[in-house]
Amino acid sequence: MGMKTLPIAEASRRGISGLISSAEAGQKVALSRHGRVVAEIVSAQEMNKLRKDRDTLRDAALVMARFATDSGVRTDLDQAMEDFGLTRAELEAELAAEIHSF
Repeated sequence: MGMKTLPIAEASRRGISGLISSAEAGQKVALSRHGRVVAEIVSAQEMNKLRKDRDTLRDAALVMARFATDSGVRTDLDQAMEDFGLTRAELEAELAAEIHSF
């Protein structure tokens, strides 16, 4: 269904109830001020779909950025611990102390 554009003054005359009924019926209503669209009224169902699509696009962008910047180099846990100057024994002792503190 297409989008209908209404000046805010006309939308005000129709009232909020009329605008909501249009949205519930699936009609998208754009509100304009001085000929420029400043807001849109859509159904809650449409808004949920838009939010889901936005989240999907964000996830896709993150995946694409990861692929574009991933050098393929991986570091295993032992190498990371060595780089940070830690040993397994130190980490295990710290974990044991934390568990016993509860």
